[in-house]
Amino acid sequence: MPSPHPMRAFSLKSSWRCLSLCLSLAFPAGALAQHKPGEVIIERSAVELEPGTRVSYELGTLYVPENRRKPESRLIGVGFARIKAPRPTGAPPVFWLPGGPGLSVLGSLIDDDAAGKGRLRSWLTFGAVGDLVVLEQRGFTRRGEMLEASSDAMLLDRPGSAQVEAQAMRSLARRAIAENPGKDLSGYDITELAADVDALRRALGYQKVSLFGGSFGSQWSLAVMRLHPGIVARAVLSGVEPLNNGYDMPSDVFAALQRIAYDADRDPGLEPYRPAGGLMEAVRTLHRRFATGPVRVQVRDDAGGGQTVVLGAEDLQLALNSHTQEGEQWPAFILSLYHGHYEGWAREVIADRAAGKTKLIGPLIDSSLGVTAEREHLLRTDPATELLGTWNFEANIASAPDWPTRDVGDALRKPLPSAIPVVFVHGDWDTSTPIENTLGLLPYFPNGHAILVHRAGHDGAFYLLRGEPAAKEAVYEFLKTGKTAGLPHEVTLPVPRFALPSFTAPAAGETSSAGAPSP
Repeated sequence: MPSPHPMRAFSLKSSWRCLSLCLSLAFPAGALAQHKPGEVIIERSAVELEPGTRVSYELGTLYVPENRRKPESRLIGVGFARIKAPRPTGAPPVFWLPGGPGLSVLGSLIDDDAAGKGRLRSWLTFGAVGDLVVLEQRGFTRRGEMLEASSDAMLLDRPGSAQVEAQAMRSLARRAIAENPGKDLSGYDITELAADVDALRRALGYQKVSLFGGSFGSQWSLAVMRLHPGIVARAVLSGVEPLNNGYDMPSDVFAALQRIAYDADRDPGLEPYRPAGGLMEAVRTLHRRFATGPVRVQVRDDAGGGQTVVLGAEDLQLALNSHTQEGEQWPAFILSLYHGHYEGWAREVIADRAAGKTKLIGPLIDSSLGVTAEREHLLRTDPATELLGTWNFEANIASAPDWPTRDVGDALRKPLPSAIPVVFVHGDWDTSTPIENTLGLLPYFPNGHAILVHRAGHDGAFYLLRGEPAAKEAVYEFLKTGKTAGLPHEVTLPVPRFALPSFTAPAAGETSSAGAPSP
């Protein structure tokens, strides 16, 4: 689900953060001219994961045309890593495709941070299957281009608007071209990313590969399966995003919120904060409150100064979209707003409206992939747009003609039957890529198997692989052999510990402290 805000990290598909650029991996001047399309350069090294435990790996650069449709296209570098299996298994290698778009992951091998080390530990478990190859995305890779452009600050003295965001996105597209001279931005679409997978497979000498991808990584995998079906042995996809579902159906997102609310309404810690009717009644109350007019919120800083921001009905819609990545945090956020505590929300909006840099790979891919006319009609007429608005798709659709990447066409977007065996893992608390994505795609995969994870969010597969040893072993056996015996159809996670609002609960019978909206 792409972010509608050009100043936000471009995508709500995942809460992962981009790793900082490591200058030691930058290309020396003129280096690309020395290489040929499809060539790889590999450096071998090792990292100490724990005292006394060293992990050997290969860090490489794949050289590919920036735009394969243009014979004279310049070469660009795309980073990858390979961790070879401790012993040969005879299975195809697993190609692990990151999400985003705009997630750089090679820092897991070279940076000293806890998040990277955690990801590296998860990568090592794939050794039970075979070799693991991690390929970064062209346009956002630490071994090549890190495409960005400047975004303007948005005004604080008026409410946010999806239409204003659409105009800002159109301006960003024009600025992206101006700020990246000599770069062919038309070469950064999902068909080129899929071709990069095939190019790396050939360069490393593999006949077939298995795919593992979550969120955009699943969409990228689906493009590989559509455009290069002969190279894919099997796949495991989580937080599934079909090629025609880059913009999520508002009703599907709202249904995930309702499932979160069901458990939150039974949480004793939240009981003193909940209105009669529960969490969804709080949502409806907020919707009615902001329909009467915006509110002005003053935010103080540590130096005694502060800023004032105006928040309106569409800002509330955006907040309902963007504060749902962690189901255990969402009820506290909604109940804080219900009781008139807007300060935390206002701080976030001020930060989001500030000028900054935007990663371009997201809008370049999403504007190219788009949706069919039929899906756009369903998005715009969906009844849940009343509560969630059109933030999820408005700016992307409006700015699509301004981005240089081509429209890939409905032939790629629409699902087709595929005999490739795929395990789909999806959480029913996923508000970034709703579970309906998997349910709608499954009939096209006669050799598919769905694992529905109740109470799992956007990283449902990772919940499953961390906390369900038997299921984890079965998924790895599937990747290794294609066997589906032992794979569950459903996994139920325990009710999480819901976060509480940061203020004292109001006394029984006390009404909300929210004041009337200001003009």
